[in-house]
Order: sequence, then structure tokens, then C-alpha cells
Amino acid sequence: MSQFRVEDEAELQTLLRQLLRSVKERISGAPSVECAEEILLHLEETDKNFHNYEFVKYLRQYVECTLGAVIEGETESCARGDAHAIGSAQETLVHVVTRRTRESAQYKQMMQALKQTMMVIVESLLNKFEEDQLKKEEMHRKSQHEQFCSHYTDNCSDSDSSFNQSYAFIRQEQLQAISEELDPSRPKEVRWEALQLLCCAPPSDVLSCESLGCLHRNLSAALTDPDPDLSDKVLRFFAKTFSSSPLNVTREMYTGLVKSLESEFLHHKLSLDVKGLDVNRPYISRLLKQIRLMNDFQKEVTTYWIRHPEKYMEEIIDGTLGLLSLHHEHGSVRSLEPVHLLSLLDIQATWFKKWMHGYYSRTVVLRLLERKYKSVIASALQQCIYYYESCQTSREDTLEITQAMENQQIGPAQRSRYSARELEYTHLVHSLSLLGRLLMYTNGRKLFPVKVRKRRDPVTLTDLVVLLINIMYQHPNTLYAESAHTDSLSPAALVMEVVQQLCERTSCAVDCIYQIPVVEALLRPVLSLLGGKPVKLNFPESSLIHIADTLARIATTERGSTLLLYERKLVSAQGERVTPAHVVVRFAQALLAKDLPACPQLEDSAAVKGAFIFVCRQMYHTAEGLQVLGPYCLHECIAQAWRKTSSLSERVPTPVPGAPVPSSPQELQSTVVWEEVLLDNLLNFAATPKGLLLLQQTGAIHECVAYMFSRFTQKLQVSRCEKFGYGVMVTQVAATAPGITALRSSGFIQAVVVDVWSLLECGREDVRVVHPKSTPMDPIDRSCLKSFLTLVNLLSSAHAVWELLFRQVLPNKAEYSLREMPTSIMDVLDRLVVINSDAKIHSLFNYEQSHTFGLRLLSVMCCSLDSLLLLESQYKLSDMLLQCQMDNTIESSSGNTEFIIDGLSVERNHLLVRMNVTGGPSERNLPPRALQKGDDPYPWPMFSTCPPPSCYVLDVPKTRRTKQVDSELCAFLMSSKASERDESWMEHCRRHFYKVMTSKSSILTGNVLVDLLEAVVQSLSSTPSTCFFPPAEYKVAEHHVKTRSLTCVEQLGVNVCLRYGLSLKLLKEDSEQDLGLLLKHTQEFLTPQRLTPQRLTPQHLTPQRITPQTDLCSLRWGYPGHDWFSSTVFLLMCGDAGRSLNLLLRFSRLLTSAFLWPPRIHASVHLPLEIAQSGISPLHSCTAHYVEMLLKAEVPLVFSAFKMSGFTPAQMCTQWLGQCFWNYLDWSEICHYVATCIIMGPDYQVYMCVSVLKHLQQDILQHAQTQDLQVFLKEEPIRGYRVSEYLDYMEALEHGYRGVVLMDMENISPRPDT
Repeated sequence: MSQFRVEDEAELQTLLRQLLRSVKERISGAPSVECAEEILLHLEETDKNFHNYEFVKYLRQYVECTLGAVIEGETESCARGDAHAIGSAQETLVHVVTRRTRESAQYKQMMQALKQTMMVIVESLLNKFEEDQLKKEEMHRKSQHEQFCSHYTDNCSDSDSSFNQSYAFIRQEQLQAISEELDPSRPKEVRWEALQLLCCAPPSDVLSCESLGCLHRNLSAALTDPDPDLSDKVLRFFAKTFSSSPLNVTREMYTGLVKSLESEFLHHKLSLDVKGLDVNRPYISRLLKQIRLMNDFQKEVTTYWIRHPEKYMEEIIDGTLGLLSLHHEHGSVRSLEPVHLLSLLDIQATWFKKWMHGYYSRTVVLRLLERKYKSVIASALQQCIYYYESCQTSREDTLEITQAMENQQIGPAQRSRYSARELEYTHLVHSLSLLGRLLMYTNGRKLFPVKVRKRRDPVTLTDLVVLLINIMYQHPNTLYAESAHTDSLSPAALVMEVVQQLCERTSCAVDCIYQIPVVEALLRPVLSLLGGKPVKLNFPESSLIHIADTLARIATTERGSTLLLYERKLVSAQGERVTPAHVVVRFAQALLAKDLPACPQLEDSAAVKGAFIFVCRQMYHTAEGLQVLGPYCLHECIAQAWRKTSSLSERVPTPVPGAPVPSSPQELQSTVVWEEVLLDNLLNFAATPKGLLLLQQTGAIHECVAYMFSRFTQKLQVSRCEKFGYGVMVTQVAATAPGITALRSSGFIQAVVVDVWSLLECGREDVRVVHPKSTPMDPIDRSCLKSFLTLVNLLSSAHAVWELLFRQVLPNKAEYSLREMPTSIMDVLDRLVVINSDAKIHSLFNYEQSHTFGLRLLSVMCCSLDSLLLLESQYKLSDMLLQCQMDNTIESSSGNTEFIIDGLSVERNHLLVRMNVTGGPSERNLPPRALQKGDDPYPWPMFSTCPPPSCYVLDVPKTRRTKQVDSELCAFLMSSKASERDESWMEHCRRHFYKVMTSKSSILTGNVLVDLLEAVVQSLSSTPSTCFFPPAEYKVAEHHVKTRSLTCVEQLGVNVCLRYGLSLKLLKEDSEQDLGLLLKHTQEFLTPQRLTPQRLTPQHLTPQRITPQTDLCSLRWGYPGHDWFSSTVFLLMCGDAGRSLNLLLRFSRLLTSAFLWPPRIHASVHLPLEIAQSGISPLHSCTAHYVEMLLKAEVPLVFSAFKMSGFTPAQMCTQWLGQCFWNYLDWSEICHYVATCIIMGPDYQVYMCVSVLKHLQQDILQHAQTQDLQVFLKEEPIRGYRVSEYLDYMEALEHGYRGVVLMDMENISPRPDT
């Protein structure tokens, strides 16, 4: 029965039609076709009568007849002897039979037949539906004709209202007679009967009348007839025409209505006297009704006029603007104009907003305004000017008018009289709405400047915005918190709405807002208050909050922020030229310090304080803004206010008889809210590396991070002006030792770990067995990817890993409960990474997926060499991984041991190579993590003992030397004695270096590079002007140094350097002791220059300084990591420890050493105490800070990609620089990096990082889209980068930014007296 007969198709079609009729109400109520499809697809779930429908019964019977035998056969087969073929325990007999039935040939044949038949049936239904619709339309036309004929037989004596009667055809002779009967000279009764007949006729027949002109004249005359019944009847005819006729018909009616109104206002000039306007007056009532009809048509016509020729729309717009352009000269008494009545009915110009919404109509409106009706704009401007000038003498009326207009209703039961000031105010609101909409569009702004009466100069865009701001100042507004919902028609609210719309659009803001006169107008009250002068503001608090809100929107964009930060066009009270940012910051500081004698009531206004601090925050949360606002020490002012507020909120007095009444709950609540506002603004300093250092110095970093965690858990945005959450800020904080400590104490890390464990190991309890969770196909399942990246961001920095794991012991329990959840990073390592026992394996529900997650996390962590050394020294990870590889072997038939290739063994192999082989992109070969197609899916050798196979270490050829260039450079170095190498010599040296680097950089290596560096360092360290740090005498006995012992981390670092040096053919097997001796010497040299924990105790600090972070392991136990710069110098010297030490001792006097040699400046006595004990190195707070600043300006796409990924350039650059680009660049490029920074200046460190990120731009953008940018930058080397190729780019950056970058680098420490 798989094939359908003709009778079956007919029956099925009937049943389907019945089903559709049964669910007609559900389908017709759907808002879209897609929703209707969803309703039908889920009908069985939502309709209790689903199985009672005949169509469903028919289909069930058809399936039973077609597949009954197949189902019975499969059931008997499974029950008889094939039960073992059912599969897993979760798969039931029903599932097996269903699966086999769906795989049968009968099922496929049935589905094919059913599909073909239903397509034919549906097509037939559609064709019948169209035929039925055509028949209905034909029948409807016939019924209309018959009904109209019967109406005329009865002489229309029983006709109903013109809105409810049907149309019929009418002869031209009859229309001619009706037109003559409508003549104003005819009696009222005759005209009334003619209008009755006219209302029965189709408008199309009326407009085809040969005497149409006469008819229009008579209808217009009837509109102005003093008899309200007659004029109302005409309006009803117009209304019916508008609602039921096409545009080519209604446009004629509309233009006639508009011309009639225009004639009324031209011949009857009404004045706006003191008594105002009485809407119950017959003449005024008739005008209001006509304008109401006109306005309704204006708002509706936009929905369909695009389907008609543009000339129809142009006639409508032209007539409307012509009517609104009517105005009379302003004398002592103003005249009533069409715009007054239109404003009374449509106070916010909804009609104009709709006309300007679509490009089709907006083009015509703007063209007509420019060519013919600029007076409409001039009238709106004139009204704003008139209001501003008049409101200065009568401000007290505005609030009452505003409240009245918001609740206005015109009608018999409502108010019937409007004063002249109320009408002028509605005109103002209408004008503001119209002008605000014009300013939103480019061609609308091109209409300015506009000439207005009684003003010598035309009104420009800037003049208009300044005028609006002044109107906002004059309005007696209510408090800001209340005005948001009770004062929507106030001038301040309307002006702020316009300004906000302009700020949201870049082009609008550039033309209108980002102008010095506008900023001057905004800051005029602030400047007056700072100068000790009272301001002419009715409600200063409300006005200042509006000012701050506008300034914050300006500061949000790059163009606006530049205007506020750098334009020195404002004149302070002292007569100095200052920037807007200076005024805002000074005002915020004055508010916090309660130092505003000109307006003391503002000193206690938390709303005003918070608003202006927020403006500052929009600037200082960027690197560029913090560079300008840093000298104001705003972080200290906010922190001081927070400490004071915090003490008030914590102080709960004990009730004592006779004592003052304690603060009310509302006051305590407002105190808590203000405290959170201050914390929020302090927290935003952490958006940049240098800002994070300032936040740490305030002592409030733990409270700020706790506040951030509370908002992060609620998934709140950073602010109303930010599109992103706290991801970037969390990453920025986690890059430093004090930041990760604050995150740990806030509970953030614990929450992330619990979330990770829940995703990996805790399934959904409400999932039925028949719907098991899909098996993840990717190594990191998409459901876990976000949590994985969060952990990567937290553990990306070596400082974070050291703070969280230093001297932490793995639990390695004998038994793990299945309900025991990890709560720390140590638990993650124990349960997901170091799986070295059966107990740990059995504690995981998803062992392979969870362990893969842990190994991938370990791989990213080990990309930081300092993190790798710590993990390896404490947990012997390599030994654990090698043992796991050994356990994952089998003995082949030939007796050899072979590795089992699976997902985990491939991950472990990759990780072992990454941990034990060092080198750049062309110096080591990392095995892939994926299998290949073919006979040998994994050709890479696995190993269970070190060292790794030689195939993973690429052979690096010895450097070839060019005699000519070698001699040329050597001749320059030998051309002068050491005592003659002054500043001029350095300039020549830089030119030679630049020439060699840009011509043939490959030869700048080996002895030539070493000789050059030694000569440069000797010259710089011998010149007092280039020496930054004071000379330190280093005389120590050799035997004393040898008695020092290296830590486990340092010894492992020596091993890494030795392996790398051997692979580069720079060291010998016995170089290990020499490198160890060099590191001991550097420690002996640097230790006396470091602050010890005893020297960081609070008694050594002044009262203004904060309590030191002595709980940081980096301050208690020394530099957290290996000295990679000393190791790099050792390899440069080919293992000569003495020569390396001499270079380092001289180099330690230079400013460059503070940035290229991180251990040299760690907790150094040469730094200010608050920086030395902060735990944040200058490499992060200075170099990385300027990398972000330059990256935003020079490579904005890359900067945006970082922000969208929740990662920071600072974190990546700190890792690159901290380990001297080891594992990221080839050795030759590392040498060129060191030489460039020493010879060209320490600021080239910043320029090189920017050039690297610019080089990686395409890769960064691609991986930002795939949401693995962090992993890519951490794990992948920097391929194809050459320092020499980007030296020109770096030089260009030097010309643009050296004055700022180098000066800030020099400010890390007071220079010694030379």
C-alpha cells in the first residue's frame, strides 16, 4: 500500500483541509510564517485532540498497513535469538526495532510515496485557494453594485453614516449635479443631501468627475462653513477617502485639505492674547478637527507611499511644508499659526520622525526644505531663541506647563482652554523634536547655517547646540532621579534626548558635539564654580548631572576623548589655557574634597560627584587618558573618599539614652551605594597596566576585585558606555602578583574552578537516558571552551602561577570521593593534570575528556618558561608524563614495545616535546596533536625517556661571516679609543647599526655583535648623562660565590639554557658550571640592591603610604623565575662567564637594564618604595602599558581583537619580554632584539612589541573569530618576523612617541646626582 491511488489522494486532500480548518485560529494568530511552521511541527505536544483528527488517524493506519509486517518480523527476530545484537544496556528493544525499521527498504519506499503525494495535494490546495479568492472578490464587487443600485432607487433616504456604507458606481451626470448642489449659494439642506450622495460614491469616481475643479472648490468652501454639521460631514468624506483609497486618490483630497487650511490661516489672523486658546470655540474646533485628520494621514501614509510614484509623495510633502511655512511677523502680540495647533495635537512631531525615517521620503523632505521651505527650519530655530530669551523672565511657569502638557487631552470632558505660554511651549517641544531629527542626518545638517530674524549672523550647527544647552540650563528641572520618568517633556529632558542621539552617531557627534564652543558651553558653569563665582542655574544639581552625562558620552569615543584631553582652548579662572579634561578633574577633586564655596549644597551630592568621576573614568580607563590624568593623582582622591565612606558604613552606634538619633536606613543605604560607586570607579583603573599599579597603591585592590566578582557573577557590563563585560579587566588584574592574590581572596578563582568541574564531570540530572549527552568531537568541548579560556587568562602570567602554586604540595590522596569538587588551581592540577594513580582515574566520570582538558591547560601554562620551571621543580611533570607514556605501551608479536596511539598519548607526546625542547620557529619541531590520513596516522616518534628523539630538534647551521662587512664594522669600532666614545660616537654607532640591520642583518651576529654590544655598553656606562643607576661596587671572593647554591628552579633553568646552547652550537658540554657561576655572581651583585621583607615592614613607611604586600611570594622569596637575560648574554658570549659578567655589571647602570633585565629591577632600592613593594614590575606597568597605548592608535584592529577575546596585549608582551622571546623567535632575532634595545634605546622594546603584533595581525584577527586567540599566541612561535624588516617602522614610532614613552620610562626612579 505504499503507492496512493487517485481516490486516496482525494480523501487525503479532504482530511488535510479539515485539519487546517481545525487549527486555523492557532496558525492565523502566529506573528510570522516561521512561527506558524513551529506550531504545526509541535502540534502533537500542544493539542490534546491531535490523535483524534481524521488526517492523523489516516496516516497511522497507512503506516500500520505498510510497515506492520516489517515491524513484526524485526520484533520476532530480536526476541528469538538476536538479543545480543541490541548493543549497550541503554538501548532497548523498541529502539532496535525502530532503527531497523527505518533502515528497511519498505520504510524508504513509503516515505518517498508519501512525500510525492503530499506535494501534489499541497499544490492542489494552493491552486484552489487562489481560485476561491478570485471568486470571492468577484462576488463582492457584484454585491456592491447591486446594493448601490438599490440605494439610488430609494434616493439614498436610508443611507447610513459615510463611514459604514458601501460603495457603488455613479454616473458623471449625477456627479455633476452633486457638484452644483454643493455650491455655497445653495440652501443648507440641499448641500447636506448632496454630501450624503457624495459619501455613497467611490472616491475614484469622484476624482474622475469632469467638474472636479468645481467640486474641490465647493468641498473646500464646505470645510470652512460655519455650520459644524456640514463641515464635519465633509471631514468624514475626507476621512473615508483617506482610509479606503489608493494614494493617487487620497493625495488630491489631502492637498485640498491643506490648501483649505492654508487659506483659513491667511485670511483669518488670530492673535495669541493673554486669554489663550479656547478649543470649544466653533472656529477653533473646526480647525483642530481638520488638522487632526491631516496629522493622522501624515502618520499613516508612510506605510504605503513607497509603492507609488515619487511625485505623489512630493505633492503631499510640499503641501504640508507649505502650510507650516506660514508665519506672521512677531509684534507685541504673536499670531496663531498652523504649527501651534499641530504641536498641540502631535507635540513631539511624530509625523516628521516617520517622514524622516525612510530614505525614500527623507530625500524629498530634505530637498524641499533646502529649495523652498527653509523658513520652516528658521521658524523652529526662532521659537527656540524666543523661548530661551523669554524663559529668563518667567521660568517659574515652565514646570507647570510641562506637567499640564504631559497629561493633556482635548475633548468635552477634558480641559478646553490653553494659555498663550502653553501654546508657545508646545511649539517649542515640536521645534526641538523637528530640529533634533534633522541633525541626525548628514543632508539635514547641510541645511545649516540658517538665517533667522533679528540675528545678524546665520545660526550654525554649533550655535544651535549651544542654544540647546543654554535652554537646558534655564529650565527649572526636578531632581535627576525623578526627572527620568516624570519630566519627559521638560526642556532639559528634550535637549538631553537630542544630545544623546547626536552622541550615539559618530558623524553627528563630529559635526555637532565635538566642537570647542559646545564643550565651553557645557563647562561654563563648572569653570564658574571652580573660580568661586555663583552660577545662574535654577537647579545646579540637575544641570550638572546633565553636563556630566554629555561629557561622559563625549569621552567614550576616541575623537571625543582626544578633544577633552588635548584641546587647550578653555580659559581657567587664573587666565590659563587649559584642557576640558583638566577642568573636569579639578571639579571632581573639588567635589570629593568638599571645596566648593560658591555652591556648598553640591558638596554632599553623591549624584553629582559620581557623575563627574564617571567622566574622568571614561578617560583614565584608557592608556592614553591615564597618561594625561595621571599627574592629578585622582586615584588617591577617590581612595581617600572611599576609606572615609567605608568607615561610615561600617560604624553602627550602640543606642544610648539621650544620644543623637542614629542615621536612618535610607541614609545608610545611600552611604553603601556611594561606597560601591567609589569602588566601581577605583576598579576601572585596572583597565590598563599602569592604572593597575595605581590601584594597588591605594590599598583597595582586594575590595575592588571583590566588588568586580560580585558584578561578574551577575554578568553585568562594566558601565552603561561599555559593550563588554569584565573579561578584559579580569585578565589585566590576573597578570600581576597582587592582582591574582586579590582574585583568589575574592572567591573568583574558586568559582571558575567549580564551574569548570561542573561542566566536565557533572552532567544534567534531568536528562533522560533516551537523550544522552553528545560525545564531544573536539579536544575541548564547546561547552567547556569559555571556562577553559578563563583559566588560560588567569594562569597566563608566570607571576600568577608562582603566587598560586609556589611551595604548594599535591594532595595525591589515596581515595577521592565522587562528591568532592576541586576549589583551587592546585586541585585542578591534582585531579585533571597529574593523574598518576588509579584513584584519580576512577574519580573521573569522563576521564579522557577531563584529562585532555588538563593537559591542554598545562600546555598553555608551560609556554611561560618560568611557570614551566616552577611546575617541573615542584611536581616533576616530565617524569609523570614519561611514566604515563611507558604505561601506555604493549608488546608486539615481534617482542618490541610499541606505544598505543590514542588522544591522550598524542597530547602527552606534544607536551613532552614542548617542555624538553627549546627553540624558535626554525629551531624546534613540535609534533601535531591530530592524526593524519593514510597508512601511518602518526609518524612522529613517541618516547618514554629523555632526551627526546633528535627529529624534534632542527639542525641549525653555523653562522656564516662576511669578511668585508665584518672588517667595516670592526674598523668603526676600532676607529676610536674607549675614552673617546662620547655621545657623538653613539650617534655614529646608531647610524652604522641601522645601516647594517637594514642592508644585511644576517651577518650581525657572533663576535661582531658581541664586540659592538661591549663597546656600546662601555660608552654609555662611562657617560654620566646616560647613566641612570648609581655605580655599585662589586668585589667578592670567587670561593665565596661558589659556596652559594642554586635553587631547583635556577638549576632547571641552567639545564634548559645548556640544551638550547648545545643545539645552537654555542656552548660546550662543560658550560653548565660556568653558567651557574654567572648566575651566582649576578645574585650576589643584585641581592644587596633589593628590599628584603624586613625592610618592607610598615614602620619604614610614612603614614601616607599603604601597608606593603609582604604576603607576595615574589617579595618574600626573591625573583620568581629564571634570569633569562643573563642566560642570553652567556650564550651571546659563547659561554664566557667572565666576559658576560663584565658586560652585565656595566649594563646595570643603564636605564635599559631595568626593562631588558627584569631581575635587575625586582624589588630594587632604586625604585620608589611604593613601587618596589607593589609586586608589579616596570616591565608590566610601563612597557606593556605603552604597548597597549600605541597598539590602539597604530593597529586598532588588533587592539579590538584582543578586547573582544577577553585577553590583553600587556599579558602576552610581558611573557615575551620576560623570557627574552625564547621559544618565540629564532636565536638570531633574539640577538637583534637585545642589540636594538641597547643601541637604539629602551623605548624600542615597546616599538618592537607593537611591530610583532602588527606582523601577526591577520593571524590575530582570524583566531579572534575562532575564539582561541590566547592559545594561539601562547603556543605558537612568531613565524616570519625579522627585526630588520620592521626597523623602519620602529623608527617611525620613535619619532611619534619617544617623547612620551622614554620620559615615562625614566620616571620609574629618581635619577641620581651625576
